[in-house]
Amino acid sequence: MTIARGAAVGALIAAVVAVALLMFGGGGGHDYKILFQNAGQLVKGNQVQVGGKVVGKVTDIKLTDDNQAEVKVNVNKDFSPLHEGTTAVIRTISLPSIANRNISLTLGPNDAPEIPDGGRLDSDKTTTPVDLDQLFNTLDPSTRKGLQELLSGFSQWYVGQGKNLGTTFKYFGPALSTTAALMRELAADEKVFTDFVINSSRVVTALASRRDDLSGFVSNTKTVFGAIAAENDQLDRTLQYLPGTLRKANTSFVELRGALEDLDRLTNVTKPLAPDLAPFFRQLNGLIAAAGPTFRDFALMINKAGRGNDLTDALNDLPTLARVTGKSFPNSIKSLREGQHVIDFIRPYATEFAGWVTKFGQGFAYYDANGHYVRVQPIYNAFSFTPNSGSGTLNPVAPSARRGQVADRTNYKRCPGGATQPAEDGSSPWTDDGSLDCNPAAHPPGP
Repeated sequence: MTIARGAAVGALIAAVVAVALLMFGGGGGHDYKILFQNAGQLVKGNQVQVGGKVVGKVTDIKLTDDNQAEVKVNVNKDFSPLHEGTTAVIRTISLPSIANRNISLTLGPNDAPEIPDGGRLDSDKTTTPVDLDQLFNTLDPSTRKGLQELLSGFSQWYVGQGKNLGTTFKYFGPALSTTAALMRELAADEKVFTDFVINSSRVVTALASRRDDLSGFVSNTKTVFGAIAAENDQLDRTLQYLPGTLRKANTSFVELRGALEDLDRLTNVTKPLAPDLAPFFRQLNGLIAAAGPTFRDFALMINKAGRGNDLTDALNDLPTLARVTGKSFPNSIKSLREGQHVIDFIRPYATEFAGWVTKFGQGFAYYDANGHYVRVQPIYNAFSFTPNSGSGTLNPVAPSARRGQVADRTNYKRCPGGATQPAEDGSSPWTDDGSLDCNPAAHPPGP
């Protein structure tokens, strides 16, 4: 090795040492412990800065017993010792690098007491940055999934749309300028702007109360846009036909001019009748005012809050009723046909049945053309009298020893009109020429 080469190597080593001394304070300095709620992705060797100037570095990081991050730093002698009132903040220089962090110190006043070498800044004097991960961790799983789908949807939306996106950015600046002008106009009228903010807050609160419905709306909107995207070809063809449609519409509007001329003639003819319309409309106004309750009732009849209480609900239930009756009505018709002979049999007893329904007690009484009457069957010698010294005693007589009529409890086939003795003209009891299943001889005894 030549003398010149040795001198160059020595100069290089001296330069490296000089740079190290400049970067890390030239050695010495003071060591301090700084407590943070978390280390904020600090690593050993991260810089300690004051006003953007490097004044030290991170020498060690460990976890305390109460789960805080204790970061040990060395501050060079030009900026140490530190004084009471000093605060520390973990700052992020840029997002891409997780090690791109530093500690920024705000020095306390020089006339404040010194912090001794090895002293500590407690967590009330430090600030920890909020990382994106912490922000995302505040979201529940469904919200994070929705955000992922939103970003994925944007990526699919802008595929192959680079040119259109460039055009959007071209007009984005003027849009911001216009928005700024709008905000200046809003700020010019403070009351209107305040009302706008308050009403917007109410709208957001109302939307938050219906977040489930809003979520369904967003999902349905996604489906709608997906369906529109799937029909791009049809939409393109529709837009191709639009110019021709507009041309034909222009022709229609041109031809409409002739109709307007006829309308002018009609207007001229009706002008003499216009004065008579004023009284008519005054009377019509009274009719409309009087018909207000009727229309309100009609509206309630058509559509009333609740279920199963208006005409709309009835019409909605008609298909279900049709499905049910489509099965039940044929069976009912069949049952009526097969029960026709039963109806034919009980038809002669309609009088007794109607009387039983309307006046239960009178249904079993006797009646003639003058109405109901009472038929009394006297029973004699129901009791025997036994005299004694002070009073007498009634003793019941057995039914077989009594004189009089005893009811027949075995007859169940009386004919219509058989509740009384047969009429002399033979009109009762009625047997319908022997077609009824009844016994005409079953009737009370007597003339």
